[in-house]
Amino acid sequence: MRRKLLLLPLIYIFILIFASCEQKYTTISGIIWNTSYHIVYGGSQNLEDSIQHELNRVNAGLSMFEPSSTVSLVNAGVSDSVGADFIYVFNESRRIAKASGGRFDPTVGPLIDLWGFGRRKTDSATIPDSAAIAEALKAVGIDSCRIDGCRVIKKSPSTSFDFSAIAKGYGVDLVAEMLERNGVSDYMVEIGGEVRASGHPATAGTWRIQIDAPVESADSVIHERLDIISLSGGAVATSGNYRNYRDTSAGRIGHTIDPLTGRPARRPTLSATVTAPRCLTADALATACMAMEPEAALAMIERLDSCEALLVVARGDTTTTLTSSRFGGMHNAKCTMHN
Repeated sequence: MRRKLLLLPLIYIFILIFASCEQKYTTISGIIWNTSYHIVYGGSQNLEDSIQHELNRVNAGLSMFEPSSTVSLVNAGVSDSVGADFIYVFNESRRIAKASGGRFDPTVGPLIDLWGFGRRKTDSATIPDSAAIAEALKAVGIDSCRIDGCRVIKKSPSTSFDFSAIAKGYGVDLVAEMLERNGVSDYMVEIGGEVRASGHPATAGTWRIQIDAPVESADSVIHERLDIISLSGGAVATSGNYRNYRDTSAGRIGHTIDPLTGRPARRPTLSATVTAPRCLTADALATACMAMEPEAALAMIERLDSCEALLVVARGDTTTTLTSSRFGGMHNAKCTMHN
């Protein structure tokens, strides 16, 4: 489906909540991983400690900014021992890497650092030379890594995992599943714009999620609406380069690195919104879509069960939205479009 846009389009997700006055809803908000989280659920149970416990699990296993985390110790070569969270995200990453033809690969860590988007961010206008890129590429390739029991076997000692393109989605899933274990059926969990929702916020209706137009700005407070979807029983995630970029001697580059070339992906896609049953899947697929040509990205989505996508694509002076065939009518995520 192709639709002409009137605005230069989008990608951060803003939550529109319509709470029922007949049922008590609890709202918990905070800051985690340099972004905000916003959780709303039906009922009066105080689950704040349980929510924090699930978020701490992600920190302990997958945060590169936590020196004692599992992934930090693995990257440093201090340990090869990994737990259940690492293994689950590793296996899902391998699945998405295969589905995307290698365009999603969390072993791009050395390349992300090389281009100045990693832990050591830089404002320098210089870019790495071809020799440095080629050297970093030798360590990239999750298909050459494997799990052996509770150990991870890396492609090379220099291989470094960066799960930032999937970890937020995994955190959303952990919180959502904790709520379900506690008998909560109506909830919305959002971390940094990645969302999973179930049931409804009121006795009638669904959770309504605003998809922003990708307005280029370093200010994440700026929001222009591209569309609104209704979500229940699924997840949605977005990816885009318009708020995370660098100006270099070779021009402006986005933070999405193509694992096959070792360079920032230069595609016409401004943003990718993906719906899926689980948020870590939507999170990873949205990143993969940004590194692929739009038509190839939509073909990948069509091959996957219960996943749909909306891409904002700019070619020349024309900006359009492209969607997968069932976007707006998912069976599991029950995702519908509102004009």
